[in-house]
Amino acid sequence: MSAKAPALADFRRIVVKVGSSLLVDAKAGRLKEAWLASLADDIARLHGGKRDIIVVSSGAIALGRSVLKLPPGTLKLEDSQAAAAVGQIALARTWSEVLGRHGITASQILVTLDDTEERRRYLNARSTIDKLLEWRSVPVINENDTVATTEIRYGDNDRLAARVATMASADLLVLLSDVDGLYDAPPHLDAKAKHIALVPRITAEIEAMAGDAASDHARGGMRTKIEAGKIATTAGTHMVIASGHIDNPLKAIEAGARVTWFLTPGNPVTSRKKWIAGSLEPKGTLTIDAGAAAALRRGKSLLPAGVIRVDGDFGRGDAVVIRGPDGAEIGRGLVAYDAEDAARIVRKSSGDIVLILGIEGRAEMVHRDDMVLAGA
Repeated sequence: MSAKAPALADFRRIVVKVGSSLLVDAKAGRLKEAWLASLADDIARLHGGKRDIIVVSSGAIALGRSVLKLPPGTLKLEDSQAAAAVGQIALARTWSEVLGRHGITASQILVTLDDTEERRRYLNARSTIDKLLEWRSVPVINENDTVATTEIRYGDNDRLAARVATMASADLLVLLSDVDGLYDAPPHLDAKAKHIALVPRITAEIEAMAGDAASDHARGGMRTKIEAGKIATTAGTHMVIASGHIDNPLKAIEAGARVTWFLTPGNPVTSRKKWIAGSLEPKGTLTIDAGAAAALRRGKSLLPAGVIRVDGDFGRGDAVVIRGPDGAEIGRGLVAYDAEDAARIVRKSSGDIVLILGIEGRAEMVHRDDMVLAGA
């Protein structure tokens, strides 16, 4: 793609991040219902255009505070977690209602840092998101503030949204913010600050423009947005920062509102396959028969029936080498079974898995989306 601003119509799978300050009126202690309805209109229009939409939504703690009528000020960790437990119900109900008016089924996924960094959990979350999108649901994702401790927190939903975008192989991440993009200096401090409309690549100079979060209590700030941009663009996902302080913010992006686009040279599929091929240490080997090898070259997934031997001590989600009957490496991928279970179902049809393992396992030993072929 040349160095020009894309359009929302260019993308098929979009993650939209919504911050607490956009969703909840802190002073009044209630939802900004009219604004949320306008965003739901935008989401419904894109969804009706056969696009996959995922929402990463803050607001659980803020809504919980409102419901519980907690006093203003910084909350202790246990108070925040308890407020989140109340607020998560309100947040899920809110999204269900506003999307339901458009005939869209909302779904809720709560994650922690570990869920997006530990491969087993990562694969489980990815599979759940894929299935929900296949069913044309709009997943609403939030950090699981109720159980997350400091060590396993993101602490901001910008980076969480970027991880979700890469996990879901989204091709666009939209960060709805309190600013309309990146400036070369803080606009609230420098009246001459220049807006940056397009960032072809995140350089040290771009990072320097971001500065730090506005206060010690800030959970976002431009720096976390640039960090999100690095995560997203490295994984083949474009990103745009746009103002959320207007009605129909996604429609405004389509209409050419002032925003900042961060471009990526790749795409989610090729970037993910590069990661599988070159960044992960294989923990085992699957040897397959000639028929399975031919099927992989036609773009199929690897089924247990085509596997003739399992070597190594690996867990679900680990990288494995896939070899043909002559021992030559055919490819690499993320395996859907532990080594012990994989060995029990070799040469078996997918329909036999539940009888052998006692669980309804995945039909594929290695899914084609989690595989890269040698020489590809």
